[in-house]
Amino acid sequence: MRIAASKPVFSRRFLAVLAGALMLITALAGCSVNPATGEQSFTAFMSPADEIKVGSREHPKLVEQFGGSCDDKALDAYVKAVGARLAAVTEIPDLPYSFTLLNDEKINAFALPGGFVHITRGLLALADSEAEMAGVLAHELGHITARHTAERYSRAMATQLGLAVLGVVGAAAGVPSEAGNLAAFGAQAWLQGFSREQELEADMLGIRYMTRAGYDPAAMASFFRKMDEFTRLQATLSGDPDAADRFSIMASHPRTGDRVAQALQLTQGTRPQNARIGRDDYLSRLDGILFGDHPDQGVRVGRDFLHPGLRIAFRVPPGFVMFNDPRQVVARGPDGAIVVFDAAPAKDARAAGNLPAYVGRTWGGKVGIRNVEAIRVNGMDGATGQTRAQTKSGVRDVRLVAIREAPDRLYRFIFITKPEQTGALTTELQRTTYSFRRLSEAEARAIKPLRVRVIDVRRGDTIGSLAARMPFDQYRQERFLALNGIAPNERLAPGRRVKIVVQE
Repeated sequence: MRIAASKPVFSRRFLAVLAGALMLITALAGCSVNPATGEQSFTAFMSPADEIKVGSREHPKLVEQFGGSCDDKALDAYVKAVGARLAAVTEIPDLPYSFTLLNDEKINAFALPGGFVHITRGLLALADSEAEMAGVLAHELGHITARHTAERYSRAMATQLGLAVLGVVGAAAGVPSEAGNLAAFGAQAWLQGFSREQELEADMLGIRYMTRAGYDPAAMASFFRKMDEFTRLQATLSGDPDAADRFSIMASHPRTGDRVAQALQLTQGTRPQNARIGRDDYLSRLDGILFGDHPDQGVRVGRDFLHPGLRIAFRVPPGFVMFNDPRQVVARGPDGAIVVFDAAPAKDARAAGNLPAYVGRTWGGKVGIRNVEAIRVNGMDGATGQTRAQTKSGVRDVRLVAIREAPDRLYRFIFITKPEQTGALTTELQRTTYSFRRLSEAEARAIKPLRVRVIDVRRGDTIGSLAARMPFDQYRQERFLALNGIAPNERLAPGRRVKIVVQE
């Protein structure tokens, strides 16, 4: 009698699912008590040694991305000293902590796992005391000691492992693919940045470290409040006043207002005796710090953009506010009008022999640019064309302008306006085109960047009179108030030290 071979009881696919499930269960058991929070945290997929490796690898990339290290050695040493004072009172004082002052104008700070803290010179310019700066550094230390990156990464890995198991089981059981997509959204949310709860936990730990180091913890709340005002001003300058109040499920930071309220609550009864604020010392060190653009990226002065290195300049229309980054300059005007300025890649500039053809086909071909014509701009060849396009914001008129400044340098403007406002802005936008010019060597050498100067209020000085001294085309008073954390109706007492921005 012949006995037929029986099929395996468990298929290879089932065994793979079982192995994955066992791995997931083992990983989920990898919770440990965090020394900073005293609570269980899931960090099974990233050890402390891994955190140091990740931080060491990503640190130089982040420094390069944000303009490199600040070349003000004295301020850099000051940041390092305050950071070391705070790190010494954390629950993990023996980490190889690193504190870097970034040469970036934006108001920001970052923490990488393993002890790497970064703070921008733009944030230093906004802060008003050593305690406020310490509050930011302490908050970032809170992310590190609470091991928030390891926790976020481990949860994401566990989710991905679970998705792999779910995908196999689901395919076998006929589960629709939408289930996997929903779970993927949760994994993506973990990878967006620190969660709201983690941010608030970092605030709590930051206040603990400030107090231990002898700083007034209320300075954290005062800086958050100042950040809130500055964010609202930036939103107004960008032409979107409501942007400061938005909070979506994918955002990584809680609203500043919520953080102010929590920080104020946490500081009750925690202020150490003779708490250090260090305002005068801080302002003395801050005096002369670069404000806004670094000359290597070009300098905005009022409505003018001046680049000493490239030796070019242009002027935007009245009512437009410029924003500068390494890739482009964007000027936002009334009712959503936009001017974008950049340079074509050198390879494209050399290949663009016929500028009307470049504007009409190479650069603007995909948007259907028409009415292309050659122009001359201050002795330089150029070309322009226009179209009406459907954008995410609605129907817009679009005009492209290309200007050849050298064989391998081709500069470009994009003008975007609502159809109903194009006619009213045409003349001013044309003036922007024809304001583009070369700078002489003497003009380039004469360009001075913006700097923060700390001055004493004199009798008769007002918010308006001090703000009028700053080289901005608009919102001077609002900028002055935000820079100093002053209320609009506040009176300035003679002798008070305040920050203004000057060009020198």
